[in-house]
Amino acid sequence: MIWFLAAVLVLARLCDDEGLFRACGAWTARAAAGRPRRLLAAVFGLASAITAVLSLDATIVLLTPVVLATAARMGARAKPHVYACTHLSNTASLLLPVSNLTNLLAFAASGLSFTRFAALMALPWLAAIAVEYAVFRRFFATDLDARVTDPDAGVTDPDAAAVDLDAAATAPDAPTAVEPPLPLFPLLTVAGTLAGFLLASAVGVDPAWAATAGALLLAVRALIRRRTTALGLLRAASLPFLANVINNLPAVLVLLPLTAPTGPGAVLAVLIGVNIGPNLTYAGSLATLLWRRILHQHEHEVDLGEFTRLGLLTVPAALTLAVVALWGGALHFS
Repeated sequence: MIWFLAAVLVLARLCDDEGLFRACGAWTARAAAGRPRRLLAAVFGLASAITAVLSLDATIVLLTPVVLATAARMGARAKPHVYACTHLSNTASLLLPVSNLTNLLAFAASGLSFTRFAALMALPWLAAIAVEYAVFRRFFATDLDARVTDPDAGVTDPDAAAVDLDAAATAPDAPTAVEPPLPLFPLLTVAGTLAGFLLASAVGVDPAWAATAGALLLAVRALIRRRTTALGLLRAASLPFLANVINNLPAVLVLLPLTAPTGPGAVLAVLIGVNIGPNLTYAGSLATLLWRRILHQHEHEVDLGEFTRLGLLTVPAALTLAVVALWGGALHFS
């Protein structure tokens, strides 16, 4: 399991080196069109996908700085969008066995195939994300409705900002912003790795081999192009992180042996609790602690009371709907 997670972390880091996350940030800014509420929706979609496919660590360590930069470039308040990164690094990690180390442990204890696991967790995943999004829009209404501040041109409202963007795009002599191109090779590698997870599960092969193949493909390319080094790849595996995250999972390690004999439904219910529950407190998961450190490095401080109030509004509702969705899905697939 540690080998698998290390391979996914290397894959995510190499994708970042290839510019995939910067391209995602540019797409997010385009999708937002100068409107903070659109930006929040785009961040939710992007963070959910990245967490599910490349693990919660990729969302925290690689996407959070991109979201900060995107909000700053738009002149929007960053708080709702960076909070979305930390909440979705936990909540959106429900979908696939590869999304979180807790998932790998539950996957091994459940006896489910990769596709069966994903099918059972799809509805809980969607339900939990929907709750988060609804609460975020209400909780951060003041920040999302605030006038967008253009660092170079003063303050405008969202509609005026959209008009200015359209006018700039059609003006014959207007300077054109240079956006990073979409790096197809790493994108196709990630897609191929995800397909490899499904194929490996279908034929009874450890999905870690698919993760390793994807990481090796990008690593060899990066080494040939001298965009990384062997030491850089070792650092990308985040060995200290892997050692710490094992100590950060007492709940799942205690509960899985108790629930595994009763069937996969109970195992997945435990997973919902240990993945969504950490959004209540800073210390709930290592991902949240890493997120707080990254914000501190970027001179963005987080209020503990606000974090807790948001958790109290999202966690109970998300847990309830996710468990109900799991129950409904289990009945459907039984």
